[in-house]
Formats: sequence, C-alpha cells, structure tokens
Amino acid sequence: PYGYTPFCTSRETTLGFQFWRTGFWEKHLRGRPYHISALYVVDLERFRKTLVGDQLRSIYQQLSADPGSLANLDQDLPNSSQDKVPIFSLPREWLWCETWCSDETKPDAKTIDLCNNPLHKEPKVSMAKRVISGELFPESWVELDAEVEMYEKEYLESI
Repeated sequence: PYGYTPFCTSRETTLGFQFWRTGFWEKHLRGRPYHISALYVVDLERFRKTLVGDQLRSIYQQLSADPGSLANLDQDLPNSSQDKVPIFSLPREWLWCETWCSDETKPDAKTIDLCNNPLHKEPKVSMAKRVISGELFPESWVELDAEVEMYEKEYLESI
C-alpha cells in the first residue's frame, strides 16, 4: 500500500552507525531493507481497502508498551510492520542523504534529504548551502534564508 526508499549503505564513514544492519533490526528485517521515512508514496485506495490503518494501530499498541521501541515512529512503525504490511522499495535515487549515501550516487538523486549526521551536528541552512547547489538550483541559500527571516520578523511584529 505504500512505498519508501531504502536507506543507502554506500557512505563508508557512517557504516558503524547503520543501526539496521545489526542487532534487533537485522534479526527483525531478515534481509529486507530498512526504509527511510523522509519521502514516501501511498496508494490510498489500497491502503483503505486493506485496512492498513487498523493494522498499524494494532501493531503500534503492541510496540508502544516497550519504552525502548519506536524511537523514530515515522520510520520504525512501518519498518517493524513489514510482515503484515509490505513496503514497496522505491528506487534508491528517489532520495539521497549525505549521511548514508556516497558522493558518487548524488548526481542521480531526484530528491535530497538534509538528514542528520551522527558524526557532527550541522544546522540545516548551513547544510543546504553546502549540499544543495548547482545549475538546477540557482537560488542563493543566503538570500532565501534572509527572505524567510524577513517574513518571520514581519509576522511577529504583526501579532
């Protein structure tokens, strides 16, 4: 009923942080990929017809009893539910994340996720300036950020 992009595994420097490759997730997934929730598609007709919402609610009730589960609810719930609600794996180029995907795979990316990197903390605007640029993105992140700040300031002064 839905499709998600599997996490990339091609960035060498973050291999040790790929939690889905060992322990609970490795055993639970049994060779299936762990999917990232930053971008997904839903076949609403199939979702409704097969009562996926009810299935997910039931699985959530079981999992939420454990305070250690569902750390990332938007990802963990569908990934842990794959036995009952299969996930269609979208092509990897649908979502590129610098943390997990190698630089060599970036030119094929259709969407870029400014995901957090466990090796360092970087503000999103700073990351956007560094990661998203080029001829397909002519806008300046400095100008865009200033424009957002201006609208934010106008709004706050109006209330």
